[in-house]
Amino acid sequence: MPWPPTSTSAAPVAQQAVSPANVNMMGAFPQTLPANVPTAMPAVPTTLPATQAPLPVSTGGFITQGGAVIPVPQREESYVENILRMNLGKVATLYMTYENNSEWNAKIFKGVLEAAGRDHIVISDPVTGKRYLLLMLNLDYITFDEPLNYNLPFGTQGLATRR
Repeated sequence: MPWPPTSTSAAPVAQQAVSPANVNMMGAFPQTLPANVPTAMPAVPTTLPATQAPLPVSTGGFITQGGAVIPVPQREESYVENILRMNLGKVATLYMTYENNSEWNAKIFKGVLEAAGRDHIVISDPVTGKRYLLLMLNLDYITFDEPLNYNLPFGTQGLATRR
């Protein structure tokens, strides 16, 4: 629709005198709109068209049109934290680096692997009992003095790595 709207049937708008009552921050404008200016927006549909594909949900599954949730089979992926979780209780040596550290750039931690998460590792020193929460961000690599439990998610369950 062109602006300003044009119409052959509308009567001309009378000019209003500018007074303090009808002056705003932008300058002098009439307080009433001409009769041919639309005052409402056209109606917009409030519902979206139905889709044929199931909708994803936060658990990784899908919701069907009927509202049923279709779960995705869970399986363990071969990520560092999952490999560490399979080896809890073993003694590990963790090699860490810390950039822009004037006191020490690299540090080695040795202890019993207690927990592992997406962004952290917890080890304890069996001699002192002190526990360390280490960030994966600083991890370079890990060594173990014994075979690892390494169960891949695709068919080699129960196998340990060889030295």
